[in-house]
Amino acid sequence: GAPFTLAAYTIEGKSSKDCLQTKKMMMADETGSDKAMSQFIDKLAVMIGNYGCHQIECGAQVIQVFESWAHQLSPKGFEEFAKPAAQKAIRIMKEKYPDVPVIYFANGGSSYLELQRDMGSDMIAVDWAVDMATAREILGPDVAISGNLDPTVLFGTKEQIEQAVRDCIDKAGGPGKHLLNLGHGVMQGTPEEAVGWLVDECKRYRGKDA
Repeated sequence: GAPFTLAAYTIEGKSSKDCLQTKKMMMADETGSDKAMSQFIDKLAVMIGNYGCHQIECGAQVIQVFESWAHQLSPKGFEEFAKPAAQKAIRIMKEKYPDVPVIYFANGGSSYLELQRDMGSDMIAVDWAVDMATAREILGPDVAISGNLDPTVLFGTKEQIEQAVRDCIDKAGGPGKHLLNLGHGVMQGTPEEAVGWLVDECKRYRGKDA
């Protein structure tokens, strides 16, 4: 979990539709009347960075930092609170283990992808709410990218799944230009054979010009 997401879960005490208490703390922090939010999220950043290092020491070969509640943030809120904290957590891991890849994923944050180019991670994971071609254009050709199939496509036909795989790969720049993945997790009830169709097509496809 990324610092803002863990902070919001802690402050709200449960899942929340609006993160109102968290956002009240953010606004108080902005005015300078109460700096609890920035202090709390900074402490979480250090803890998450150190815990990521611990995971690597226990054998983790890749770390993904999940900003699961990015959809609760405006671009301004992301830039002022979530982004610096996530960057700090990532920096702690990369400074100690520079050769271990770190992926950053802001679920619901595809409306401000331009703010994620400089997260300090090795790759940006993209949710399914943005067209992959648009994501590639925003992030640029030099940012490694993963994603972003709509998880519900796995409830479709074999042909629909295979076409979705091909479209995503082509829009990202062709085979070898990104890491194909879902734009969020596998949904409960997803047919296992559908996951197999996705994987098989990903391995098979060599590009529209092949």
